[in-house]
Amino acid sequence: MNNRKAVARISATSRFLPDQIMTNADLERMVDTSDAWIRERTGIRERRIAPPEMGAVQMGERAANAALEKAGLSPSDVDILIVTTATPDRLLPSTACEVQSAIGASRCFAYDLQAACTGFLYALSCAEGHIAARQAETVLVVATEKMSVITNWEDRASCVLFGDGAGAVVVQPSLNGEGVLSSHHSSNGDLASLLQRPAGGGRLPLNEERLRNQEHMLQMSGPEIFKAAVKSMAKAGSKVMKDAGMCADDVDIMVPHQANIRIIESTARYARIPMDRVFVNLQHYGNISSATIPVGLDEAIEEGRIGPGSVVLMTAFGAGLTWGATIMRW
Repeated sequence: MNNRKAVARISATSRFLPDQIMTNADLERMVDTSDAWIRERTGIRERRIAPPEMGAVQMGERAANAALEKAGLSPSDVDILIVTTATPDRLLPSTACEVQSAIGASRCFAYDLQAACTGFLYALSCAEGHIAARQAETVLVVATEKMSVITNWEDRASCVLFGDGAGAVVVQPSLNGEGVLSSHHSSNGDLASLLQRPAGGGRLPLNEERLRNQEHMLQMSGPEIFKAAVKSMAKAGSKVMKDAGMCADDVDIMVPHQANIRIIESTARYARIPMDRVFVNLQHYGNISSATIPVGLDEAIEEGRIGPGSVVLMTAFGAGLTWGATIMRW
């Protein structure tokens, strides 16, 4: 048994989802696809789409304020603000600084973390580290994504997958042994080309031809991503359970990254966790990148599936390639 003592816990969660719903029927009118094809291969029925005037900052602001309210805190209580996003409103300054300004958290320092869909778990570990190092008592982690603006809506294989939204959590010191028990993260930059936006950065700045060819939009190799995602998430999940001195039977609920129902089912099978102990909401939201897990945590709490003492396993996989897992006692 691993006697590692938890040092950081999630004291509050929140979510924000835009009002507009794009159904599979809507997509049928845009590309050569069908509701049956999408549901069979992905499990997704609909997704949320933010209006043009709403970006990552505004969605992140709403999730952040809701999390602070639930925790009974004010913005001035925040010591550190970490924002994870693959869809910043602009490249400079950081999204975190803009969210900081929007919520009025003037006392904290803020920074962005970019690990695509794994970003929330990376940021959660950073928050734990800041608390362990006694650099902070309250860390606000915000995951905010406007995937609709980097989705190629002419690509029938990928445009059905993504949606917009934000989630946030407040991380504070553990009180009674609850909190993060073990985390494991990894990456493999050799496989970066499997999921990428080729143009729009310093090496390939946008020009007329690249815009015409939609090289600034998301490109992915679906079959290869599927295999890598399942293998990596399952291994990471198994490692954190072992490191925490636990097994699959000890896990009350797994909250995985919501990318594809087949990936979730395969990961759960390899981790030996039955689907009745796996949280799934991608049918409503699709893949919201780094926001999927905090949104899922917030919904699972509301549904009574996570409560005091619950052992929660979180796993994610994303572009980079990046992946990771965290197990915690609520």
